[in-house]
Amino acid sequence: MKAHDGMYIDGAWRPAAGRERIEVVNPADEQVIGGVPAGNADDVDAAVLAARAAFPAWAATAPAERAALIGALRDVLVARKDEFAEIITAELGSPRGFSEMVHVGAPIAVSSSFAELGASYAFEERIGNSTVLLEPVGVVGAITPWNYPLHQIVAKVAPALAAGCTLVLKPAEDTPLTAQLFAEAVHEAGIPAGVFNLVTGTGPVAGQALAAHDGVDLVSFTGSTAVGKQIGATAGAAVKRVALELGGKSANVILPGADLAKAVAAGVGHVMNNSGQSCNALTRMLVHRDQYEEAVSLAAAAVAKYPSGDPGDPGTRLGPVINAKQRDRIRGYITKGVEEGARLVAGGPEAPYEQGYFIAPTVFADVTPEMTIAQEEIFGPVLSILPYEDQDEALRIANGTVYGLGGAVWAEDEETAVAFARRMDTGQVDINGGRFNPLAPFGGYKQSGVGRELGPHGLAEYLQTKSLQF
Repeated sequence: MKAHDGMYIDGAWRPAAGRERIEVVNPADEQVIGGVPAGNADDVDAAVLAARAAFPAWAATAPAERAALIGALRDVLVARKDEFAEIITAELGSPRGFSEMVHVGAPIAVSSSFAELGASYAFEERIGNSTVLLEPVGVVGAITPWNYPLHQIVAKVAPALAAGCTLVLKPAEDTPLTAQLFAEAVHEAGIPAGVFNLVTGTGPVAGQALAAHDGVDLVSFTGSTAVGKQIGATAGAAVKRVALELGGKSANVILPGADLAKAVAAGVGHVMNNSGQSCNALTRMLVHRDQYEEAVSLAAAAVAKYPSGDPGDPGTRLGPVINAKQRDRIRGYITKGVEEGARLVAGGPEAPYEQGYFIAPTVFADVTPEMTIAQEEIFGPVLSILPYEDQDEALRIANGTVYGLGGAVWAEDEETAVAFARRMDTGQVDINGGRFNPLAPFGGYKQSGVGRELGPHGLAEYLQTKSLQF
């Protein structure tokens, strides 16, 4: 795979400050497909200085002009969508069809939404005898994860650009080639030098340096809750703003009267997509006890329709997980589930192949709310099915974790589903199979994070407020 030897700083590829390298491994066959520089604090400093120098002119650029450049970036993503899909499939192990439809399709939709929103957003308003101005917060340190490598970049970069901020991006070390291709797209779109900068490297070195840098005004991080807490503490010490999109343990609540077969099939698919590596995956399925065994049988039949294998094979629906550490971690959770008394309905900890970081799609029944697999984020293709007696118990189970990112409710009618969803402590709830909306705010309650991404609420994260009294 094509890789750059340097960092994208101030509109050009520059040699890294050090000689350390990061190997990029294809998780499907465990072969090295490329390598990038492991940036250090000197690389981060150069990138932040470039972003600070570019900030005044970019912040003063008319919103419509900034929006037009985001539209140009969107057009490059469209023109190079096959390249992005190829790299994401190689780096992440995502089945090629899913890479095209979701990993590339969603960022195109999101960039389009901010190209439109950036041109129409009200950056000032009149309140009584005051004019209220919404101004860019400054330089953004964006730290993105590997599970949706392009989408998470676009979900931070596009609103930051629309707001008038400049950025330094530190992508996950497992998927840096996608970030390098994105930097090429930024350059091709004509976004001015210094407005966007890229530093590849590890979280403890480059990520920590970026979060702690005095020249960064806002840290936007997506990743684990544990790392999010560290970044929040670092930013708090400097009274620096943060936006944190963290872990989840989302509940899929199927109420009596819902279309059970449809709800179970959709719930299984939600967990298996992206090999379960989604922070909002509906990993807890809650079913009324009267329908419980039927739901378990339906889930076992549904999961059989997710064959794993070569991500390049059109018949593959489940690719590998990202690396050996994650594979072993997921296996540990599956073993823990069996040890704590859950009933294994499908899958298990055994490796389905000798090569690659594959996990068999796994379904547990007879799961109780206090079990480890019902409380902790597994981040793999593992579904837990829990019974409940009535809606009050279902709500207690749904709300009974430290997380609150996503969720779903299925009911006989929309009114019943919405009434239940209103009582859920979570940031986003799908009603009877609701579709992705690139304008809807995405983010969590409790330890699932601080702030929102996407749409006007996502743009607001990158703005600060000034009032003028007359």
